Amino acid sequence: SVAGVLVCLLEYPRSKRKKGSTMERCGQKYMTAVVKVFGPLTRNYYIRAILHAALAVPAGFLLSTILGTVCLGIASGIYLLAAVRGEEWRPIEQKPRERPHVGDTIKQPPSNPPPRPPADARKKQPAEVGG
Repeated sequence: SVAGVLVCLLEYPRSKRKKGSTMERCGQKYMTAVVKVFGPLTRNYYIRAILHAALAVPAGFLLSTILGTVCLGIASGIYLLAAVRGEEWRPIEQKPRERPHVGDTIKQPPSNPPPRPPADARKKQPAEVGG
């Protein structure tokens, strides 16, 4: 059960993608801080692959945990493949929001007046409203 908690804590925070944007999980920023504390031990996918494989070995001796063993073995293989490709876990950092410049938000006033209906249409309108 301690191994399951360790795996959950390690796996919950998503890594930042190389391209595009990454949606952060609910409450991930707190777990990201914990994962960042351990530095290369948690960022390196080779270490994660070895950890998952090591956790799968004792679980393989019990029939009731065979499914968990298979899942840990598959996760270990995926992490090993990602490590060979040069990937590593990177935290999702919040970008500081850029304030809009005051000069950019003020638009130039229109140079032409708004269009108006013809003069005879303007004269008929008040008479129709009153009658």
